Parts: sequence; structure tokens; C-alpha cells
Amino acid sequence: MLGAVPENRPTRGASRYDALIATFVGVCALCVSGYTAYMQRQQVRAVVWPILEFDSNNGPVQFTLSNKGVGPAIIKHVIVRIDDRPVRNWGEAVDKLLGPQEPHYAEIDMNGRVLSAGERLDIFTAHDANNNPLNFDKSNPLWVKLNTERLRVSVEVCYSSTLGECWTLRAGGKMRSTTTRIHRCPTVSATSFEQ
Repeated sequence: MLGAVPENRPTRGASRYDALIATFVGVCALCVSGYTAYMQRQQVRAVVWPILEFDSNNGPVQFTLSNKGVGPAIIKHVIVRIDDRPVRNWGEAVDKLLGPQEPHYAEIDMNGRVLSAGERLDIFTAHDANNNPLNFDKSNPLWVKLNTERLRVSVEVCYSSTLGECWTLRAGGKMRSTTTRIHRCPTVSATSFEQ
């Protein structure tokens, strides 16, 4: 027996509907993928975020630079100022603070240094004539003078994270410490600190 076989006709409406659903699912997957990549980048940024702090102490008289962040800080550019005028090195700074005399101090270079998370540098420590740190002593005229004069010193430190994001720390003296995010650190100039 020969029977009638129904004719197979493609259903155009259903295939268009399937294509729209597949396109919508694809766009949603692309959006989720982009958002996931963005969130991962934010998490990586948070894991390597450095936060520098500059401090001045009086026992012993010294200046410190610390990384309070969770990632390393790559120091790119430093300016040290006395009364808002840049100095080239610690010798010039001591001359401006105390007048010409034989300086006694210890220093650590800052430019190009990488400070790991939690690391602290004593970037300048004043010493007495016997080359001992100048500790708190109100009877010592040198300590009294430096304790007052240290408030004239301010710094501008440009640093970056391992992802290349840059910030500038401005601190010291009598000003409030500020950190500003910038596009990139400046290049070496006549005002750059040499150490």
C-alpha cells in the first residue's frame, strides 16, 4: 500500500526564533565575560596597590618613607623641598637647615627603589659629632635646632604599582599629606632629588 506521506516544509518562523535566542545568549555570554574580566582586573589592582607615607621623627631626628599598601611601590621621581624650594641632595638640605657646617647624617637613596608592602626606609637620620643618631635630648642645641627645622622639609614622591598605575605623594612640613593619582610620573628635571 502506498500511503500519503506528509510534505516536510521548513518552518521559517521557528528557525528565526531559534536564531534570535542564540544571538541573545551569545551577547549575554559576551557581557558576562567582559564584566568578569573587569572585576578580575579590579581585584588584581587591589592586590598590588601601594600606599606611601612620609614621616618626620624627633627621636632620633629622621625622615622615613613607608609603604602601607599591599603591593610594592616603584619610586620613579623624588623632589625634596626646604621652605617650598627644591634641593638636590641631603647635603644641600642640611646646609639650608643648619647653615654651613660639617654635616653628620646617614641617608638611603630613594630614586629607583622598590619598597615592598610593609617596608620602611629611614631615608635621612641626623647624627651627632660622634656619628651616633641624634636622639631626643632637649639639652643638646643641635637636637633642638633640627627638631624645629625638620618641619621645613617636604617631599613629593611619584611612584607606581607593578601594573604601571602612578601616584604622587606630597607630604612633610606643616602641610597635610595628600596622594593623587596621575597618568605618569615626570622625568628627571632640574628640581629632581639626586639621591
